Amino acid sequence: MGLDLKPLITSTPIKLAELSGKVVAIDAFNTIYQFLSTIRGPTGELLMNGRGEVTSHLSGLFYRNVNLLAENIKPVYVFDGKMHALKAQEIERRSKLKQEAVAQYNHALEEGRMEDAVKYGKRTSVLTDSMVEESKMLLAALGIPYVQAPADGEAAAAHLTKTGVAYASASQDYDSILFGARRLVRNLAASGRRKVPGKNTYIDVEPEIIEHDNVLKETGLTHEQLVDVGILIGTDFNPGGFPGIGPKTAIKLIKENGRLENVEKVKSQLAEVPYQEIRDIFLKPEVPKSDGVSFGEVSREKILDFLCVQKSFSTDRVAGMLDKLQKAQESRSQSLEKWFG
Repeated sequence: MGLDLKPLITSTPIKLAELSGKVVAIDAFNTIYQFLSTIRGPTGELLMNGRGEVTSHLSGLFYRNVNLLAENIKPVYVFDGKMHALKAQEIERRSKLKQEAVAQYNHALEEGRMEDAVKYGKRTSVLTDSMVEESKMLLAALGIPYVQAPADGEAAAAHLTKTGVAYASASQDYDSILFGARRLVRNLAASGRRKVPGKNTYIDVEPEIIEHDNVLKETGLTHEQLVDVGILIGTDFNPGGFPGIGPKTAIKLIKENGRLENVEKVKSQLAEVPYQEIRDIFLKPEVPKSDGVSFGEVSREKILDFLCVQKSFSTDRVAGMLDKLQKAQESRSQSLEKWFG
């Protein structure tokens, strides 16, 4: 479900070129789920090789990251660790929705409703342990570092921005703002043309950046108060929030009352919500002890072996993308030599 802060936040469009030379901490699970949802066949099915192995996640990771590296962007992927007990309710809710989507998907296929099949198919994505391990293998072959978070990946990514290791975190969810990320980049992995649901039209989706300081300035809140707004609206740790309270009402209540405990409208319900524990999740998150990250070299041999030999990707396409990346890196190196020469 994620946190609905969109009505309260102003984002700024950003070109990939503007992130050149910068480290971006990417929420791995969030991004891989995007690939599993969007990279599908004509009837909504996941991409698979001849052995029935899912390859949608690998396709997304490879082609998107080659483009990022070609732009001289330095991605770092942050993987979720142990799930907090309070998130179990939200995970159960998502699981039920996926089960319903599977039934709707199969029904649409049986009736030949291909557009509906594609729509429902996107909602059935499940990230398995083997997909996670394969993703890490591919990232390593690309020379891209990854961080294993002890708990929430978004918290760890936000932490990397606060310590200066990363310039921004990247996720589709707004939770990064509550975790204190200095900057949040959305649509980093989903930019391009996207079909409007239910219509035969397309829109251009471009990356956008949200500055944490600007959010506080525009809302007139402290970071602690912003977390209270999030709890009122509803987070992954208290799905649904408080009945009848949307983003604009939540911000009004916190600005008028200072903090959650002072909001008369919800006092009778607070005893049923572990709000202090939820506050601590965002304000005092468990984060990895990492002073920095190290980037490696792109291993053409390992990538070709893994994607083409083991996973049956097109050798021509993969090699072509690696050639494109090599040319971009060589061109950048030559430009630097001329500049400093």
